Amino acid sequence: MPSIDVVLELSAEACLAHYEGRAGLVLARSLDGRRVRFPAEALRRVVTREGVHGTFRLVFTAEGRFQAIERLT
Repeated sequence: MPSIDVVLELSAEACLAHYEGRAGLVLARSLDGRRVRFPAEALRRVVTREGVHGTFRLVFTAEGRFQAIERLT
């Protein structure tokens, strides 16, 4: 399955906007410089009280649809 590694640094306030539905997509930059969009609901799996901080692997289907997010660091 295709995957992309990204660094996410989102404050708790930014995560709240995604959680409340005020933002439907997260825009991030991959470690190799690509711009990546994925559904904000994916953050629910990795958000903490401080927000989302660290390096994550985004896994996509062969058709390019988001499938999973995994914390790397």
